[in-house]
Amino acid sequence: MAAEGGVQSVHRAIGMLDCFGGGDVSLSLSDLSRRMELPTSTAHRLAKTLTGAGFLEQEARTGRYRLGPSITELGQLSFHRRGLHRIAPELAELARVTSATVDLAVRNDRHAVILSGGSLNRDSGIGLRRPLHSTALGKVLLAWDPEGKADLAALGPLPALTGRTIVDHGELRAELDRVREAGYALNDGESGDGIRTVAVPVLDRLNHVRYALAVRSTPLVMSDARIGWFVAHTRACARALEVLLLPPAERRPRARD
Repeated sequence: MAAEGGVQSVHRAIGMLDCFGGGDVSLSLSDLSRRMELPTSTAHRLAKTLTGAGFLEQEARTGRYRLGPSITELGQLSFHRRGLHRIAPELAELARVTSATVDLAVRNDRHAVILSGGSLNRDSGIGLRRPLHSTALGKVLLAWDPEGKADLAALGPLPALTGRTIVDHGELRAELDRVREAGYALNDGESGDGIRTVAVPVLDRLNHVRYALAVRSTPLVMSDARIGWFVAHTRACARALEVLLLPPAERRPRARD
C-alpha cells in the first residue's frame, strides 16, 4: 500500500508540473486544484512540497505559482547534453534557404514537443506542444518509432482541428505507412487552414527516430511542384543534425561516394 501511495504521489507531482505546459507563466492554487481535479488542501500540500524542492516557486505578491529554478537547471542540462546548443546555425541556414519556419521536435506521450525552432514563442512557451496525429512532426515521430511503441490506440480520440484532420485510427495507420514509404510526412492544412508542412526524421543507426525536423510555409510557397525541393533541403539538414546530436556509435553510416 505504501508503494502504491508513493507512485500516486509521483504521478500527482508530475501532473502538477505538467499544468504549466500550456503556456501559462503562473497559476493560482485554485487553478492547480481545478486542473488536477484535487481538493484544494491536497493541491496545496503538493505545491508546497514542490516549492520546497525548487521545482515550483511562489510569487510573494500574488501567491501564484510558477516553474522554479530546479526545472530551469534540469532543462538547461538536458538541452546541452543533447547537443541542442550546437544546432542553431543549421536550423537558421535551412530557414534562410527555404524562407520557411523550421522546427525540431521530440515525442512526449501524445505530443510532439518543439525543442528549437521558429514556431516557439520564447516569452510564453506557446507553440511548444503539437498533437501527433495532425502534424507533420508528429507523423514522423510515429512512423519511425521503434517497433511496438507506435500504439495508435494509446493516443485516444483524435480531435479534428480542421476539416482535413485525420480523426480515424485506421486512416492514421495508413497515413503512417505512406509516410515511411515516401520518407517524409506532409501536413496539408490538417492542423491549421492555409498551412503546409513537410517533416523528415533524424534517424539513428537502427533507423529509429530521435528527432523530427520540419519546415512550414503556405501552399502558395510550398506548392505541389516544390515539395520535393523542400524535402531535399530538409533531409540534408537532418543528416547534418545526426552528426551534431548523436554519438558516433549511434549514427547511421555515411553514404559512400
